[in-house]
Amino acid sequence: MSEEQQAVQAQLALERIYVKDASFEVSGAKVFTQEWQPELNINLSSAAEQLDPTHFEVSLKVVVTANNAGETAFIVDVTQAGIFLIENVEQERLPYILGAYCPNILFPFLREAINDLVVRGSFPQLLLSPINFDAEFEANMQRLQQQADATGQA
Repeated sequence: MSEEQQAVQAQLALERIYVKDASFEVSGAKVFTQEWQPELNINLSSAAEQLDPTHFEVSLKVVVTANNAGETAFIVDVTQAGIFLIENVEQERLPYILGAYCPNILFPFLREAINDLVVRGSFPQLLLSPINFDAEFEANMQRLQQQADATGQA
């Protein structure tokens, strides 16, 4: 490989991973005296921000609301973030990297942080199911394309 080819070789590296924000709220002690039959509402979102020409912060946010016997038992809200070095990558690949590849790396850490907070709150383990971010990214791209097509025809 020539020096010129090495100079433009794509780079992708996780430089830092951290909990950006976390909160855990129990509505009241009464929840601990009732039979535990929770209904979970899980909302997941991701975001990416360019920090400088080669660094991006990617974050995954999950809010889990557990309802038991018609009342909110707890709410856990965690944002897991990472700083990624992304250099010499084709511009058309960047949305996939930020929207699927990086979230795949962050998700196990987010899952662990959620479970840790819930267990420390004296509730049974809460292990989020794995997510196929590649499939989610593809579905979002198709949805956006369909919306663009519908808007263009209107």
